[in-house]
Amino acid sequence: MSWRRLRVLIQHLPPESATWTALRNAADPAELAEQAEKGEPEKGRWSQTEQLLALVADRVAHLEWALWSVNIEKKSQRPDAPEPIRRPGVKPRKKKPKLNTNSADRLFQLIQGGAE
Repeated sequence: MSWRRLRVLIQHLPPESATWTALRNAADPAELAEQAEKGEPEKGRWSQTEQLLALVADRVAHLEWALWSVNIEKKSQRPDAPEPIRRPGVKPRKKKPKLNTNSADRLFQLIQGGAE
């Protein structure tokens, strides 16, 4: 068996395999912190079970958010909707820009025909 073949076999083992567990346990804390910082779960491989589990977690988080939002007295205190769990092949959602006071004033001027 070639070294390349061995590397490919190890890379395609499931993350919970004994080999990957031993490699993680042997890594120093600085290397683990760097990997955690640069983690991109959307590039990983997920089984159908993991996909379904993420879907259930997203739905539970959404139900919790809806229940929380309905039972809050003031609309201004409502929490933001929960972000779905990042999945393989799916990029994270882009946040919508919020309208601040300066932008609102400028928009009002433009609507009133005062484009300067």
